[in-house]
Amino acid sequence: MLWIKSLHIIFMVSWFAGIFYLPRIFVNLAMTENDGAFNQLNIMARKLYRFITPFMILTIVFGVWLTSYNWDYYKAAGWFHTKIALMLVLVVYHFICGHFQKQFAEGRCSKSHVFFRWFNEFPVVILIAIIILVVVKPF
Repeated sequence: MLWIKSLHIIFMVSWFAGIFYLPRIFVNLAMTENDGAFNQLNIMARKLYRFITPFMILTIVFGVWLTSYNWDYYKAAGWFHTKIALMLVLVVYHFICGHFQKQFAEGRCSKSHVFFRWFNEFPVVILIAIIILVVVKPF
């Protein structure tokens, strides 16, 4: 079980690293007026999105595997239900990032760098909430 927990944490940290960095690339894409820089940032965004998507999947797979060891406890734990809800919100956020990446690649993203600066903060809030839920188990 500790190997499964370790892999869950490793893939979660890797996913979050990418999900923190991708919107920062969007900030730069929204700001740049240089075609060469824009093209290079688009390549970086596409590669990063493709790179972190398996981490999202593996985080979920190992998380489900981990809960299977003590499902009776988890299905009754309110904090766990909240964690799962937040994780689902983060999955939606991940796919929204993919949507923005495609918009930038097609040259049709109209969001400003200010929007992406705020957008970038959202997964930080989710991470803080999930860690508090898992460690403190407030309810």
